[in-house]
Amino acid sequence: MQTVARDYYGLLGVARDASNDEIKRAYRRLARQLHPDVNPDPSARERFKEVTAAYEVLSDPAKRQVVDLGGDPLSNGSAGGAGATMGDPFGGMGLSDIMDAFFGGGVGGGRSRGPRSRVQQGQDALIPVELTLEECAAGVAKDLTVDTATLCTVCHGSGCAEGATPTTCEACRGAGETQQVQRSLLGQVITTRPCRVCRGFGTVITDPCRQCNGDGRVRTRRTVRANIPAGVGDGIRVRLAGQGEVGPGGGSPGDLYVEVRELPHDRFTRDGVDLHCTVHVPMTAAALGASLSLEVLDGVEDLDIQPGTQSGTVINLRGQGMPQLRGSTRGSLFVHIEVATPTKLDAEQADLLRKLAALRGEEQPELAARGHSGLFGKLRGSFSTR
Repeated sequence: MQTVARDYYGLLGVARDASNDEIKRAYRRLARQLHPDVNPDPSARERFKEVTAAYEVLSDPAKRQVVDLGGDPLSNGSAGGAGATMGDPFGGMGLSDIMDAFFGGGVGGGRSRGPRSRVQQGQDALIPVELTLEECAAGVAKDLTVDTATLCTVCHGSGCAEGATPTTCEACRGAGETQQVQRSLLGQVITTRPCRVCRGFGTVITDPCRQCNGDGRVRTRRTVRANIPAGVGDGIRVRLAGQGEVGPGGGSPGDLYVEVRELPHDRFTRDGVDLHCTVHVPMTAAALGASLSLEVLDGVEDLDIQPGTQSGTVINLRGQGMPQLRGSTRGSLFVHIEVATPTKLDAEQADLLRKLAALRGEEQPELAARGHSGLFGKLRGSFSTR
């Protein structure tokens, strides 16, 4: 029984007159989608075997000619057999190795990147600092104790003992990388990886510095002065350039970030550049009016209580809040008034209040429930007008 030849062009999705580059691009696109490292679906694996076989045929001029003549070079009895579609057509190569065959390190040769430097940029460091509200408002200079990596004073970053120098790695001969040769349908594929002996440096420190153990840096506790500007707040970070961790091999240090943690204040609460506080005013002062001395951030401010001030009144003291960070303006201090009603009265005080209630017609508040204009009636009237 005669079998129908497979449509290798259709498997790759290319025209019959496709160029070798078009066939290669089509296979590369499908391999990315169907390789078992990317797509675990069993059907995708079978499809991957099919497109791999199609690529093997169409990338070989002799086999492609058989296809163009109506034959199937991978059918039983044909040259090449069916073995190419069985098992793993790439001999255990992963998708990254297949892609290496297309992008540098490809068939017949590798892409050399060279050894990497032992000297690397240091990382940034972070340290918290607790500040009072007054310190946040005025700015402050703080001496901070930090524990970071610093340059080794013995080897000065080289990592070698005194008088010693790094030696060329025998495994990679100074290249910093090794190559592995594999045979696949694409031909001879060379993949390049960092050398496991020298870790990609190309050299080996055979006699390391005793103080830093070859790292070129040591951990040291030191004191750093941080100038924190006025107007900072909770969570703000101040950057100290070049005060962070020294890099491996004595590389340039990173930055040190000082994170502000603002402590709670006993009188003020903060809302950005504005401050809020509460002042308890005696009932008589709220009724008659008064002038109070209020302690603010920068000293003492006069606070005028107008006659008839009600509980809940807010007085805005402009310019008495927090300074704007790196700005010239200041926020406001909002004073919330709470009228304090006396809870304990002696006989004389109670008699005076009764006389006041009589003068104001407020001596019988319970009559408000019968429609009389006592104190409760006045209160009810005040609510009804809002």
